[in-house]
Amino acid sequence: MGFFDFGTIFFLIAAVVIFFQLRNVLGRRTGSERPPFDPYTAARTGDKDAAQKPENVVSLPRKRLPGEPAAPDAYAAIDAFAKPDTDLNKGLRTIKDNDPSFDPKGFVDGAMMAYEMIVMAYADGDRKTLKNLLSREVFDGFVAAIGEREAKSEKIQSSFVGIDKADIVSAEMKGGEAHVTLRIISELISATRDKAGTVIDGDPETVAEVKDVWTFARDTRSRDPNWKLVATEEED
Repeated sequence: MGFFDFGTIFFLIAAVVIFFQLRNVLGRRTGSERPPFDPYTAARTGDKDAAQKPENVVSLPRKRLPGEPAAPDAYAAIDAFAKPDTDLNKGLRTIKDNDPSFDPKGFVDGAMMAYEMIVMAYADGDRKTLKNLLSREVFDGFVAAIGEREAKSEKIQSSFVGIDKADIVSAEMKGGEAHVTLRIISELISATRDKAGTVIDGDPETVAEVKDVWTFARDTRSRDPNWKLVATEEED
């Protein structure tokens, strides 16, 4: 015992005490304990206990592959919106196949809001708002028109009355992009004034009916849920 100093003996005693304390707290293996749960083994062997304890399991829907048809009931909203077997119905179904969240009625509601925002932003020369709602090509065209108007010191006095009607007239997939075209009939009070304030176009006192055909698009492969205006046409 001569080579054991006091410090060594103290640490040995402390280690023994700690071992017995841990043994009392954690218990001892008796051979009857349940093995750790292995989700992979349970899935392969059909573990009944695992199947009966779903409280900690969150089931995630399987993501459909691009172009994979949706379940028949997923088309219910589309069939209620567009007559089955028509080109419009087929186009909307194709978009639904590529974008499970697509709903035609919800799309129209959002498009009407975007329409008003775009019309008023163009009148006000609000480039920031337009940039978020337009494709690059359409944005460049709008900005060029706004710049030309500002160069002449002209201003548009505009008041949006409302939308009388908005109908989807066509829908299709172009590659990974969904394209939906609407015919929109709105009422607007609009007049353009020159530098002196003289009305050179429109009428500040008259409500005019405006008919537009606008196409919105969204890349269904992107996580960005927003649609952008990609084409405009004014109907006579």
